[in-house]
This record gives sequence, structure tokens and C-alpha cells, in this order.
Amino acid sequence: MRFSFLTLALPLTGVAALTTAAITKPAQGFNIFSVQQDIELGAQVAQQTDSLYRAKGQLLSRSGNARAYQLLDGVVKRVLDNGQLKYRTQFPWDVQIIKDDKTQNAFATPGGHIYVFSGLIKYLDNENELAGVLGHEIAHADRRHSTQTMQKQYGTSMLLGLLLGSRSNSQLVQIAAGLGQLKFSRAYETEADKYSTIYLNGTRYYACDGAAGFFIKAEKEGSSGTPEFMSTHPNPGSRVQNIQRSAQQLGCTGKTVSNTNFNELKRIL
Repeated sequence: MRFSFLTLALPLTGVAALTTAAITKPAQGFNIFSVQQDIELGAQVAQQTDSLYRAKGQLLSRSGNARAYQLLDGVVKRVLDNGQLKYRTQFPWDVQIIKDDKTQNAFATPGGHIYVFSGLIKYLDNENELAGVLGHEIAHADRRHSTQTMQKQYGTSMLLGLLLGSRSNSQLVQIAAGLGQLKFSRAYETEADKYSTIYLNGTRYYACDGAAGFFIKAEKEGSSGTPEFMSTHPNPGSRVQNIQRSAQQLGCTGKTVSNTNFNELKRIL
């Protein structure tokens, strides 16, 4: 979650490309999973996740909550259409709301299925923060952190055996389904934070240090009020500073957006 002005004479697209280039982008590591396997695995994890929360009565349907999804989709689409996603057209990038006001969390499966708890939306103070958190989760999916984490935690040999074996699907889905509760490495969290700033910069709408606002609020509240998101997204002390530094380098701090839609979303959830 986790954002040099050049010259006003440059076209906007040129400015976006050049300011984004000012931020060093980490290279993706080796991944034994193909992009298609990310997509297929993510679809199965999403199906299992949908079933779990639907059985609990917590998965909000689009038909019964059209306005809530319209408002959330607007933010998601702005972030997705930033021009910097590698798999913008390959991944489905659907978003689901889980009605649980006590849980402040969000996560993304391999292949770009995004889940946002109502408790997180209500915890946030403004739309910039929501965009920052969404950018962070989108980065985890687009940078394929889940399958790379599986590879590191379970070993290449074991996963290759599952990928090639006859019972690979069910076992891999069970492993991947638990990733939403796992802590990503500090390197992956730092990378997701950086890409959140890059994505929000590409929107030309949001202040690209939106994710920092969430972490600042969580740190002020201390351990007694720490949101669930922090348990699966460890927060090194330098995290806020890194996000703000990246935003300053991109020159996209201080933007304010109307919170009319965001406040309506909070109200109707």
C-alpha cells in the first residue's frame, strides 16, 4: 500500500512516464508458476473464499448492494487504469466486499481477485487512503508476490511436484488460500508500498502517499487499536517515510479529492 516536476510544456503522458521512471522499479524474481497458473489458481482461491464468506452471510452481493459496489468500483478502476500495471488486461481484477465491521483488512489472491472488509473502509479517513491501500493490494497481485512467497516458503521442488502431479489443484489451492493470512516479506511489503505510490501517481487524481495516512493513523492508535491489516502487513518503522519519500520524488503529494462518494460508501455499508 502501499507515491521532479519536469516542465509544463511536456505532454501529460510524457510527464507521467518520466516521473515514474524517476522511481527505480525492482525486477520481478524467478517464478516457477506461469502467469496462466496465477490466473487459474487465483480463480480457485476466489471461489473458495466466496463460498466461505457467503456461508457466513458476510459476502455482499452486487445485486443487493449495487450502489456500494458502484462507489468502490470507481476507486478501484482509477487505480487500475494508472498505466503501470503489467497484467492489467490479463487478470480479472474483480473486487468483493466482506461485511465485517470489526475486521480492518484487505487482501488480493493470485491473479487479481481483491477482497475488502467493511471494517477497513470504515476505519479509513478519506478516499486517498482507500486508494493507497487498494494500490498496495493490487501491487501484491500484479507483482505476483503470492506465488513467489509460496515458492520461497514451500520450496521449488515441492511445488513443481504439485504442479506436475495429479492432485496438484486441491493442495495448491489450500496453500494459496492461506496466503491472505500470511505476512509478506519486508522486501515485498516495501515493493508494494512503492508501487502504490507509482499507481496513484498514474491516476493523476490521488495524492500518491495515500497509504501513508493509513499507517500513520494505525501507529498513533498503538497496539490496542491496531487494525487486522497490520497483522498480515508488518510495519517497519521506516515504512511511512519510504512512502512519503517516493511520493516526493514523484512530485504528487498534497492532492485533495472530494470525499463525498467515500463518505457515502462508509455510510451505506
